[in-house]
Amino acid sequence: MGKEIKNTNVQKLDITSELMDSIEKAIRDISHGSVTLIVQDSCVVQIEKQEKIKLC
Repeated sequence: MGKEIKNTNVQKLDITSELMDSIEKAIRDISHGSVTLIVQDSCVVQIEKQEKIKLC
């Protein structure tokens, strides 16, 4: 098995209900794809949504 790496500088993020709602909406709005959270200074500053369209 791989070696476990622990980061001792991890800060607890303050995730508001508004942020969780935005993340959940981004996930619900796509069938196939990805949702990426952009973090700066331990704060989510952007949500990116990439949708894949299946043709067959």
